[in-house]
Amino acid sequence: MVDKTAPRSQLRLEWVYGYRGHQCRNNLYYTASKDVVFFVAGVGVVYNVKDHKQRFFLGHDDDIVSLALHPERTLVATGQIGKAPYICVWNSYTMETVSILNGAHHQGVAAMAFDKEGKKLVSVGLDQQSTINVWDWAKGKVIATTRGHSDRVFDIQFNPNKDNAIISCGVKHIKFWTLCGNSLTAKKGIFGKKGELQTILSLSFGDGELIYSGTMSGDIYIWTGINLSSVIEGAHKGAIYTMDRCDDGYCTGGKDGCIKLWDVDFKPITSIDIKDTNEGYTGLILRSVTWRGEKILAGTQNSEIYEITVRERDQPRCLIQGHAEGELWALAVHPKRPIFVTGSDDHTLRVWNMSDMELISQTTLDHSIRSCAMNSDGTFIAAGLQDGSFQVFRTKDLSEIVHIRDRKEVLHEMKYSPDGNYLAVGSNDNFVDIYSVQQKYKKVGQCSGNSSFITHLDWSEDSKYLQTNSGAAERLFYRMPTGKQATNREEIRNIHWFSWTCVLGPEVNGIWEKYTDTNDVNAVDSYFGCEVAVTGDDFGMVKMFRFPSLKKGAKFRKYVGHSAHVTNVRWSHDKQRVISLGGADHAIFQWRYLPDGIVNNDDDLPEQSATAFADSDSEDSDSDISDVGELDSDVENENQITYDRNIYKEDATRLKKAIKEEMKPGEKRLKAPNQGVKLEFVHGYRGYDCRNNLFYTQSGEIVYHVAAVGIVYTKDKHSQRFYLEHTDDILSLSLHPVKDFVATGQVGRDAEIHVWEADTLKTLSILKGQHQRGVCALDFSVDGKKLASVGLDDNHTIVVWDWKKGDKLATTRGHKDKIFVIKWNPHDINKLVTVGMKHIKFWTQTGGGFTSNRGTFGTVAKLDTMLCASYGKSDEVCFTGGSSGSVYIWQGLNLQKAVKAHDGPCFSMHSLDRGYVTGGKDGTLGLWDDQFERCLKTYTVKRSSLAPGTKGILMEDCPAIRALVLGHGHILVGTKNSEVLEVEKSGPMHILIQGHKEGEMWGLATHPNKDYCVTVSDDKSLRIWDISTEHKMVNCKILKKAGRCCCFSPDGKVIAVGLKDGSFCVVNSDTLEDMVSFHHRKEEISDIKFSPDPGKYLAVGSHDNFVDIYNVMSSKRVGVCKGSSSYITHVDWDSKGKLLVSNSGAREQLFFEAPRGKRQTMKNAEIEKLGWDSWTGVLGHTCEGIWPPKCDVTDVNAASLSHDRRLLATGDDFGFVKIFEYPAKGKFAKYKKYVGHSAHVTNVRWGHHDQRLLSVGGADTALMVWIHGDPHERLGCHGNSDTSDTESEEEGYDSDVSREKNMDYESKTYANPIRDTTGVKPHLKHCDQSDKPSVSRQAPEPTKVQKSEVSVSTAGKRKKTISHVQGLKLDYIHGYRGFDCRNNLHYVNDGADIVFHAAAVGVVHNIASGNQTFYLEHTDDIICLTANQNPKYQHIIASGQIGAFPAVFVWDSITKATLSIIQGFHQRGVCSVDFSSSGKYLVTVGIDDEHSIAVWRWQEGALVGSIAGHTDRLFHAEFRPDSDSQFVSVGVKHIKFWTVTGGVLTGKKGLLTPAGQGTEAVKMQTMLSIAFASNEVTYTGCMSGDIFVWQGTSLLRLVTKAHSGPIFTIYTSLRDGLIVSGGKEVGKDGAPIKLWDQEMKRCRSFQLDTGSTVDVIKSVCRTKGKILVGTKDSEIIEIAEKTGAVQTLIRGHSEGELWGLSTHPNMARFATCSHDGTLRIWDVANKMMVSKVVVSAAQCVHYSPDGQMLAVGLKSGEFMILQIGGLKVWAKKRDRNKTITDIRFSPDCKYLAVGCEENCVDIYDMSQGPSVPRICYCKGISSFVIQMDYSANSKYIRVSSGSYEHQVFEVLTGAPLNDQSVISKITWATWTSVLGNEVVGVWPRNADNADVNCAHLSHTGNALATGDDFGLVKLFDFPTAEKFAEYKKYVGHSAHVTNVRFTFDDTNLISIGGDDSCIFVWKTM
Repeated sequence: MVDKTAPRSQLRLEWVYGYRGHQCRNNLYYTASKDVVFFVAGVGVVYNVKDHKQRFFLGHDDDIVSLALHPERTLVATGQIGKAPYICVWNSYTMETVSILNGAHHQGVAAMAFDKEGKKLVSVGLDQQSTINVWDWAKGKVIATTRGHSDRVFDIQFNPNKDNAIISCGVKHIKFWTLCGNSLTAKKGIFGKKGELQTILSLSFGDGELIYSGTMSGDIYIWTGINLSSVIEGAHKGAIYTMDRCDDGYCTGGKDGCIKLWDVDFKPITSIDIKDTNEGYTGLILRSVTWRGEKILAGTQNSEIYEITVRERDQPRCLIQGHAEGELWALAVHPKRPIFVTGSDDHTLRVWNMSDMELISQTTLDHSIRSCAMNSDGTFIAAGLQDGSFQVFRTKDLSEIVHIRDRKEVLHEMKYSPDGNYLAVGSNDNFVDIYSVQQKYKKVGQCSGNSSFITHLDWSEDSKYLQTNSGAAERLFYRMPTGKQATNREEIRNIHWFSWTCVLGPEVNGIWEKYTDTNDVNAVDSYFGCEVAVTGDDFGMVKMFRFPSLKKGAKFRKYVGHSAHVTNVRWSHDKQRVISLGGADHAIFQWRYLPDGIVNNDDDLPEQSATAFADSDSEDSDSDISDVGELDSDVENENQITYDRNIYKEDATRLKKAIKEEMKPGEKRLKAPNQGVKLEFVHGYRGYDCRNNLFYTQSGEIVYHVAAVGIVYTKDKHSQRFYLEHTDDILSLSLHPVKDFVATGQVGRDAEIHVWEADTLKTLSILKGQHQRGVCALDFSVDGKKLASVGLDDNHTIVVWDWKKGDKLATTRGHKDKIFVIKWNPHDINKLVTVGMKHIKFWTQTGGGFTSNRGTFGTVAKLDTMLCASYGKSDEVCFTGGSSGSVYIWQGLNLQKAVKAHDGPCFSMHSLDRGYVTGGKDGTLGLWDDQFERCLKTYTVKRSSLAPGTKGILMEDCPAIRALVLGHGHILVGTKNSEVLEVEKSGPMHILIQGHKEGEMWGLATHPNKDYCVTVSDDKSLRIWDISTEHKMVNCKILKKAGRCCCFSPDGKVIAVGLKDGSFCVVNSDTLEDMVSFHHRKEEISDIKFSPDPGKYLAVGSHDNFVDIYNVMSSKRVGVCKGSSSYITHVDWDSKGKLLVSNSGAREQLFFEAPRGKRQTMKNAEIEKLGWDSWTGVLGHTCEGIWPPKCDVTDVNAASLSHDRRLLATGDDFGFVKIFEYPAKGKFAKYKKYVGHSAHVTNVRWGHHDQRLLSVGGADTALMVWIHGDPHERLGCHGNSDTSDTESEEEGYDSDVSREKNMDYESKTYANPIRDTTGVKPHLKHCDQSDKPSVSRQAPEPTKVQKSEVSVSTAGKRKKTISHVQGLKLDYIHGYRGFDCRNNLHYVNDGADIVFHAAAVGVVHNIASGNQTFYLEHTDDIICLTANQNPKYQHIIASGQIGAFPAVFVWDSITKATLSIIQGFHQRGVCSVDFSSSGKYLVTVGIDDEHSIAVWRWQEGALVGSIAGHTDRLFHAEFRPDSDSQFVSVGVKHIKFWTVTGGVLTGKKGLLTPAGQGTEAVKMQTMLSIAFASNEVTYTGCMSGDIFVWQGTSLLRLVTKAHSGPIFTIYTSLRDGLIVSGGKEVGKDGAPIKLWDQEMKRCRSFQLDTGSTVDVIKSVCRTKGKILVGTKDSEIIEIAEKTGAVQTLIRGHSEGELWGLSTHPNMARFATCSHDGTLRIWDVANKMMVSKVVVSAAQCVHYSPDGQMLAVGLKSGEFMILQIGGLKVWAKKRDRNKTITDIRFSPDCKYLAVGCEENCVDIYDMSQGPSVPRICYCKGISSFVIQMDYSANSKYIRVSSGSYEHQVFEVLTGAPLNDQSVISKITWATWTSVLGNEVVGVWPRNADNADVNCAHLSHTGNALATGDDFGLVKLFDFPTAEKFAEYKKYVGHSAHVTNVRFTFDDTNLISIGGDDSCIFVWKTM
């Protein structure tokens, strides 16, 4: 037998020639120990210059392209390219991986940097978006992620002078980032006038705000803050690729090959031009420089590293050299000396010395070199070139001897003959040419016959033969030197080859995997002496095989480091070393060959981390391995089980939505039954494919699992408790080392792990999102903090969790075959071991990843499949059990010895204090000493060992043992046959639990008058169970074939069993002896039933589509029922025994007469009336309601009607047991459903008194017993499982609730124009300015706009004049967002201030002074706000906004500092925020389609968990005031009680009870608000005005009609527990505010006296003796509790667009009017509303110039004029029926101009008194009117319209004025237009879908204020005739700013928001 093992000898990497300079930068540093660190290919290199030694980091699997050095200069981070690139952080001293950062980048990691503390790492990707990630690198966790830029980013750095500041730069940009919470926000660098916009390549930092950057042009840009402040021009001639800062200053380097040194103030010190030194060359480009003290390191584009001493700067020393960019293929080794030659596509031929590791000489040729050869004494070198020619050189001085070109195409391979006489040259055009060396390389022969290019060739020892390989995988032989082909087999067999570098031929078959392409091994070289060959392949591997290796797929050792193709490998002349070349990475690796493997670490070998090489028998070679033990059938079956499901339970919720689609309008669903069942006992234990899943708790209870149930079993009571939160089969279970916490893992698409308490059965944590298909192994770490899990995906992914938080700590691919067990090392909390199919691996967790090593079997034993593992007393010792029955003892990674323990596989092992216990397939337990040296005692599980009186029967002796554990003086054993036994130390055994073995289970029947049932299954057994409180198996029988159905006779004396092969038998029910059997059918028998008493007939239904009827007495077949078109599924008799009903697989329900089987037809009414003996069918009109929607997918397998004919139980393919009212008529009847079974429930049956319900699971082999209890108890047992949609139909909807529910925020999110305009925007029009002579004799031009010398009289002193307006500062906001937001008003600062929001501003309002301060970071409407109640976090506010990806900002209400920004999860908007009791967590609710809920740790911005909340709108979510994990959400017909379990939010719906209101449960309402009391009591206010009181999750009682309308808000005072509620009250007598005691029994009412007919309260808050109230009408009111006195703090317009604004001509007042129907007058100085008049929806308003009148234009087309005194109507008129858009008094008060949407302006005469006659109108306006301005002399009016055109009309005639020369001389009284050449500069660049709405020129005439659809108020200089003029911008309004006006004296600017209905008052500066 050929030895197929891997060779004993090994390779170790000794040296790497080269440095990665191209396409990388800043990748060369000194470490703390003064070593040089850099990278090449996929290797991180640490080079000790003094000792001339290299150490290697080999943790990457592709090219490294970026490197960063930790500030302490020992740790290094390297980033790679690839599909799923990762970052490794490693220690440059020990070369060990410290952390792996994966899963966040694509394509590659372009640049990285540590922050100055070294805790965080920032990285930027090579993907399209240049994703930026900030990592907590030690944990391997992403803190924040964002899109960096649309183009490449070249450098990224943390700013050392500013916390959490990051700067990135790249193609044409530089960005300044701020990290806050989980979000990065960027400001673009402003290049301004100082420098041009260009690509920035490198960064460095000065002191304070200074930042230096190197550019493409060679300038250095200096930044202060985000502005370019100065430029050092021409610092370099060409791009500056690299900058480095050290204590002495800076150094820079770039394309010009110069290093420049600068002092700390960036003044030049010196420049070092390397290319002019003796080591340099022209065209040298620097990619990386670093300056430390005396020394400078420089890395070049062409792979050199120079070290320069500052004193001797003209003598750089070259430390490292390598080939430059271009593929590297050519390699030849000197035959006698340690010298080798390489040639590459960089056109150079280089000669290297391998003992000194240095370049000896080089020469540059004209073409790329693809092959080379040295002759037999090493004196000549031949090189084959790309153009088909070759050159020959002398080795000593590289002088050319000859240059010959015979071929056109590249020469791939050349070799001198061993005697030195000939040179063979193989080319791309399929020929080998033979040249004679003596005859000056004359061509003497040619080998033809290859059909493809030549790849390899070898000479024979006698130089007489040549063998070739071609690209078409041909191997041919030629006689030399003629080139004739040799084909004689004999002749060929006798050739002795001088070398073997061919990849084809029987000797090297083993290098090919079994089914591979023959192009992926590029090179071979063999060492005959040691019988080894090395290969290089396309996957970057260097491998070592035995030579010869004849069978494909041989074992090998493999070595990584090269990133892509290894193009060539060669042994050195003395076979001590191997040289390998990398194609794309153009690196040369030099390996040491160690013939006997590693002998006690050679001292002269570089140390290496263990990840560097797989010295094991590689997993990649899975040949028919004869040296591996044969597979055990059980192990093989287990390996092949698939856990894929066609349908998962979570699909049921998707189908639920379909119910609504399929119901006809008005169709009602049948109500659910009011009685239920609960799980009492489960027979079964999952042993056949699970292990180590059985434990004792500290109290002596036993935990295990079967189906989807976690079971806690109490032995002395023989009772069980159940954990029922899993949705599918549990496959693994682990017990916490310290507490009774259980972790269970299940099957599933996204398989979940639950951690729960054995005592209370409460879920502690749910871990999901990492595993697919299922979780097959779990283990808690020894301290219980971490949990490791293994998935069933193809890679068997391993994940380590912080299970309490639900965070994934680390993940890695496990193995390609199944892993059975994962175990933590109890002595080292970062180490684990996994065992599985032919596999044992030792793992070390490093940050977010792992490093791993395979266990080495060596010669101790053959590779075996490992099934269990346990650790010894020290961290190095580990024991594993194998499928051969041996126990393996490991020390470190090496196998020490193997001990035979069992016959057949050793499945389980458990460690004791002093020793071990093992269990095997042979059914024995062995007790061992602590060294596994001797077996102390064995126990065999067999019937004879059972203790007397044990519950149950052992089905067979010696069942395979799958789980065992010791505790409480006993050994607990779980077997493959689903038994749980307890063994006493003295030997007797007790059966505790048993169930059916593996195989589907379908047959179930109950005894007619005893508490017995019978089951049959595919495990070929029939079992009889006692289902009373005994819960045990009383009898069993092995059947000949698998059983599919069974039934008792009416007297219970016999049992009939239908089998899978078409036969059935009848047995005695006591002795189980066969009485009779028949075999009349070929297909399985699917149902069997005796006719009712006296049981004369037996009906047998089969899959042959027939029902046979047998006479029981005569044992003959008497009838056959034909007519079904498909297999029979159910058969039932009527109570007389005359009629038979059958169901078939084609959904037919047929009726037959017994005993002949004649077919009958029945009407629905008759079917219902007829008394049926049993009803187990699932078809017909009485069962219509049991079928879920879309039920082609899911079948209802079984039904059973209770004996009182009231309840129908069903079992379906989702694993649900459901109970319906019978008859279940109509579609989709409601039900109660119960979980426990995993996939199919195959059968259900009621017991003989309806006391119990039994169900069996198909694949899960479990028999579940459900108790139904006495009728009066039955109401109580509805588990948490009655969630059959309670869509109670709600009476009517309240208008305020429904508008909030249907609020569409998408249309409000930014920049949709608020008016539909048409035409070309002004800044896009072509305007021709008429050129005027610069000096003119004419009269001076009149001023454009009249200026008023504004003066303010300051109490009799000299008048002081206002200077120019320079800037604005927000002073006050009138408004509060009440109309669609709630609970957004809070006291802060002990009740001195209140905080609320308006528009996009968070407002802090001081009650005493009335002053406001503002938080202005939001970018769009805020729609929720909360204050942190925890005393540690006083003054902390969270507010959420709308937007495509809305953010939540957490900020300090005193300093206004942003503490955290949380973004990236919700969409459209965040409508609710609330802090937890500790103040550390925040819950947010989105208004996306899922109405998602998320919980955050806000300080780090980390998402704890998230979930889709509800199908309809959620309004609010609030934490319980005493909890960090429990919160409640309310919404449309929704209340849910949530718990944060680890990283998952689990919710339970509120359970509706009659709540003392009668017998029917209360209907579900739309819930609007939440409050809390102690003892898990929750209050929710609902739409009807009732308050629901909940205890836990059940409804306790109602507080009926707490308010007469919806209760929008309830507030819990934490101080005294009192509760304030606020609702909608109609009429004067209603009390909109009520203060309640803690129980909500008594209350006190408060009136608001706002004078409105309806009060709608949206927010309440309470502090010492004061209640704060926010109303829908945007008012904030404070009520004193003692007196009920009311004080209004804030007023504003209520909902409706706000457009009208006018300032008083000579007082600090202004008027506004809005679509809310009111006109209001405000006082600027006193910050208050002076008066309010209801007018109807109004659009515009104007003060007359004398301040006596106000004109208001309405939406209806009417306008009115009011007198200021008393605001009495003086006149009103309606000549139009569309909105009046602007209204203006003329400066002389004679005329009133009214502009409207009907495209015209009417002019009215004011002097005629209140009749106000129209004198003319201006027409010919192309669109609706926007703004109008009068000339100063009242003669002209300028009108701007919606089509972006402006026209001038004469006031008296309405005629248009078109003469430009006249127009240009007009002086205007005011300027409010956004059109015209004078203001073209106000239009922004990106105004495609947004307009500038309004403008106003200050009275001093220098400043123009505008408002636009982006929500910005801007200040421009006037006039702004240049496009895109500069401006100052001010934020705060959310979307559209509809109007702006300066007050009469320019001291303030007023701006109003359209949608946000807010009035902002700005102070001018």
